[in-house]
Amino acid sequence: MNSAGDSEPRNGSAPSGRPAAAPTPVKIVVSGGFGVGKTTFVGAASEIAPVRTEEVLTASSAGIDDLSATPDKSTTTVAMDFGRISLRQHLILYLFGTPGQQRFWFMWDDLVRGAIGAVILVDTRRLIESFPVIDYFERTRIPFVIGVNGFDGQFPFTEAHIREALALGPDRPVVNCDARDTTSATRTLVTVVEHALAHSRLDIVGPSPRAVVPPEGLPDRTG
Repeated sequence: MNSAGDSEPRNGSAPSGRPAAAPTPVKIVVSGGFGVGKTTFVGAASEIAPVRTEEVLTASSAGIDDLSATPDKSTTTVAMDFGRISLRQHLILYLFGTPGQQRFWFMWDDLVRGAIGAVILVDTRRLIESFPVIDYFERTRIPFVIGVNGFDGQFPFTEAHIREALALGPDRPVVNCDARDTTSATRTLVTVVEHALAHSRLDIVGPSPRAVVPPEGLPDRTG
């Protein structure tokens, strides 16, 4: 018999005696250009051992994949990364990481199907590589946030600079993150869920690229 001070349900039942609600599963896509940290992000956030489909980079990729900013990268995702994380008690996020190499982008339409939102990771050293990714997600109308992955903990540009360079409206979240850090990756995913909920209520649609003055040192997506 429970005392008057007991607040926790027993035997998986809610306090009213009804069975506890089953967790709600939702699908989140982790996307971005080649080598921006998608596999690392999924691995850091996932509470299970992530499923990865990586292959070793070979000499045949030289001249196709730009490794100048990531010289230590030796593998690449050829299908997807998969992970899972529980937020709060009744929400489970299933994470699907897209392959970054453009020759594998034909898989994206299948990977994003059914997703409620996405995080697009960007590397400010190679920001131009994120332009076609953002264009793709604007066309799909899937709510997304920009995750600025601070390689070596460096964030040389302000949110305003990045927002201008990517031609993003004020309703599009831009967050700094460290793809290696579980807390940072989780915080970014919470932002995705919150944005997706706001998007569903307010029907916010990503703005079309507009004329902006790019900050010095960053390319301009409208150019």
